[in-house]
Amino acid sequence: MKLPGQEEFEVSSACENVPTGELDSGPGSGPSPDGPSDTDRGELGVPKDPLLFIQLNELLGWPQALEWRETGRWVLFEEKLEVGAGRWSVPHVPTLALPSLQKLRSLLAEGLVLLDCPAQSFLELVEQVTRVESLSPELRGQLQALLLQRPQHLIQPIGTRPCQGSAHPREASHNEEAPLKEQHQNPLRRKLPPGAEAGVVLAGELGFLAQPLGAFVRLRDPVVLGPLTEVPLPSRFFCLLLGPSTLGKGYHEMGRAMAVLLSDPQFQWSVRRASNLRHLLAALDAFLEEVTVLPPGRWDPTARIAPPKCLPSQHKRLLSQLREVQGRSARHGALAEDRYGHWPQAPSPELQRTGRLFGGLVQDVRRKASWYPSDFLDALHPQCFSAVLYIYLATVTNAITFGGLLGEATNGAQGVLESFLGTAVAGAAFCLMAGQPLTILSSTGPVLVFERLLFSFSRDYSLDYLPFRLWVGIWVATFCLALVATEASVLVRYFTRFTEEGFCALISLIFIYDAVGKMLSLTSAYPIQSPGYPAYGCFCQYPDLGGNESEWTRTEPKDRDDISSMDLGLVNASLLPPPECARRGGQPRGPSCHTVPDIAFFSLLLFLTSFLLATALKHVKASRFFPSVVRRVLGDFSSVLAMLLGCGLDSFLGLATPKLTVPSEFKPTLPGRGWLVSPFGANPWWLSVAAALPALLLSVLIFMDQQITAVILNRAEYKLQKGAGFHLDLFCVALLMLLTSVLGLPWYVSATVISLAHMDSLRRESRACALGEPRSFLGIREQRLTGLVVFILTGTSIFLAPVLKFIPMPVLYGIFLYMGVAAISSIQFTKRIQLLLMPAKHQPDLLLLRHVPLSRVHLFTAIQLACLGLLWIIKSTPAAIIFPLMLLGLVGVRKALERVFSPQELLWLDELMPEKERSIPEKGLEPEYSLSGDSEDSELMYQPRAPEINISVN
Repeated sequence: MKLPGQEEFEVSSACENVPTGELDSGPGSGPSPDGPSDTDRGELGVPKDPLLFIQLNELLGWPQALEWRETGRWVLFEEKLEVGAGRWSVPHVPTLALPSLQKLRSLLAEGLVLLDCPAQSFLELVEQVTRVESLSPELRGQLQALLLQRPQHLIQPIGTRPCQGSAHPREASHNEEAPLKEQHQNPLRRKLPPGAEAGVVLAGELGFLAQPLGAFVRLRDPVVLGPLTEVPLPSRFFCLLLGPSTLGKGYHEMGRAMAVLLSDPQFQWSVRRASNLRHLLAALDAFLEEVTVLPPGRWDPTARIAPPKCLPSQHKRLLSQLREVQGRSARHGALAEDRYGHWPQAPSPELQRTGRLFGGLVQDVRRKASWYPSDFLDALHPQCFSAVLYIYLATVTNAITFGGLLGEATNGAQGVLESFLGTAVAGAAFCLMAGQPLTILSSTGPVLVFERLLFSFSRDYSLDYLPFRLWVGIWVATFCLALVATEASVLVRYFTRFTEEGFCALISLIFIYDAVGKMLSLTSAYPIQSPGYPAYGCFCQYPDLGGNESEWTRTEPKDRDDISSMDLGLVNASLLPPPECARRGGQPRGPSCHTVPDIAFFSLLLFLTSFLLATALKHVKASRFFPSVVRRVLGDFSSVLAMLLGCGLDSFLGLATPKLTVPSEFKPTLPGRGWLVSPFGANPWWLSVAAALPALLLSVLIFMDQQITAVILNRAEYKLQKGAGFHLDLFCVALLMLLTSVLGLPWYVSATVISLAHMDSLRRESRACALGEPRSFLGIREQRLTGLVVFILTGTSIFLAPVLKFIPMPVLYGIFLYMGVAAISSIQFTKRIQLLLMPAKHQPDLLLLRHVPLSRVHLFTAIQLACLGLLWIIKSTPAAIIFPLMLLGLVGVRKALERVFSPQELLWLDELMPEKERSIPEKGLEPEYSLSGDSEDSELMYQPRAPEINISVN
């Protein structure tokens, strides 16, 4: 038997698959509340249907006072009316008894079925439904009067008490079919997307009926049926289930069964295309074939099953229809194709070789030029304002921290001012010219390591550092341009999740290590005082000295102990008169004097407070506390709020914690040098040629750092519509390397953590979603303006010293730690490390554990840990000069793993390399790796794959 609509399915399934990105063409587009099923239909060429809101009105009060009352509603999940509490229940997965479905089928088979009914009002619909030969004219009149009674709805407008509709049920005349005021005020209306339709089920017991009466109607044109539904939506389906009194809740359960059927996407798809009763019953039988039965006595029927966090895909049910049309062989091929990511398919256009010099660059420019106007127009959204604030603070934090670390590593040759200026210039230029403007350029840990090594080499061999660095930058720009010309960026296809996770984990650990290291160095310089231990001394505040509003100085310690100091931007104590506290034995006097141990203690307190507060606020959005608007604001501005509260606490208590040091004059940090670096200085001429050797290593590092970040940002899971620009991005980085080397500014590449945070702050989610279903991810708001504004603000921050200098450095270190922890905790690598410490019975039900033996998972994790440890050791030793080559070695290690793990294991633990992907379609799906369509595990291959590396700020 063919299901309804199979003829249409045969034609549409022959069409070419539609990419997911093309389905989400606008801010309001994307998956409807049907969620994955809509996407699956789009990929199979099946047309989408409007969302259906189903309502169950039950006839109560027989035989005294009959009234219709809404007792349930569905979109994807069920909500029951809790009469005693006067509210709707939480959305839950509906459960049905098999007898109710069987009775419903029998009633529909013997009842009235009207498909494409031309009724234009509720009155016309009632007249057509009651045209049954078994009803006498008197009974027909009574039934029509009963059906026209206005039902009671539980409607609760915002800020008011629940409204029970009409207190006294009455007949609805021709003039009373307009929606009520309460229907328009129903907050549920805003949760349903435009174009949504309604389905109404009327069920109940009626004593004057001698036999059951069943009717199913599909309206040709959806019509608003007045006050029949609690939301004034045009109704597409109408179902009537009435009969004499029976034992139990027979008609109530049949009404629920009909509502659940209409809420099922596959049944709804079939019924919309049904042309006769046979098609309707075939759709019901197909639903019964997919029903899962829970044995009695093994569960509580009154328990409510919570909706899943991620709805399962409908691929299997769609392919079951395709199997009946095209046979099992076609279904098997489609099954294998979907499991391996819709192969065989050509690589993305950005990663195809053209065979021409600079061919990839030219294609990137042509591709991105058509999107350039929309890159600015798409930024006109309030969400971009939130993203600018968050990323600006993250960028400033990164510029300050790396500027300080760079100043320490280069002995003052570069500092915070160069970091601010370089970040602003390079970042703004990249946002204007790059192929992927969502990327945030910044100083990174691996590049900082190389800068430190380069300075150490120059110092050991008495070389002039900045001129030597200039020639290294010139050679790096040359090598990168050569990579662009030869289209070397196509090699990023070999960067699998193994390489990405190792690189992301290394950068996250550098973030965490630097943040914790700065705090430990502070507590080491000023140990926390134990009770009874003599005071070390104090810091005192002096107003209006040296052009600054306040300066801090340190008095001589009382016990004359040799205490190590830390450069906090403090003025020389010898230049100031002895404060009052110093004349009184080093004890603090007044609110502007603080003992040295206070600095360490309160700095540590602010550090932990800012980190924990940012982490807690990040998780508020996913919690059940506060209204959704409040949760969204707290989640989006978690870092901003944590920083402001930390600054407020510091200011309220008047703490002498080290503050942000911002230069007050616009000049290079190194005294005596201009903004342009001399090509040679005191170095011999041949050094300009010898600089090519370290530049070659740095080019490998720049390529890896830039392109791994680009691969992560351009993953298919983010649903980017405007494409990537690997060649164009590397070209821009090469030009900026040349510019920053000439000006003596830090080198910049894509910052993985901040770039991911930038993308995550621009997530587009569906405004309307099914009751109980999480918001659907629609993609990223792709534009250039947020990054451009962020870097312009970063440049102007040089002149905001009166404000920025009140920010405590421990607060910035806490935000820095939060970013690193958030990054490393979001990758699969971290989850597999946790499995090493869990007994098998307590391990989560991860998909990979169902397909890969636990020992093999641990072996893969151990190899990743060994690689990460080796990278960290090499980075921390004098052999760090080969550090870039070790990053490149991750690709080789991943290639060697193909001799240790089978393709099936690598498919779940990592990803297949390009050659392996091409070989699978040629060889066919081997029985060893195939999954039977009738097995329990076959559902797992249709689970949606979320981004593996994700920084959540929501």
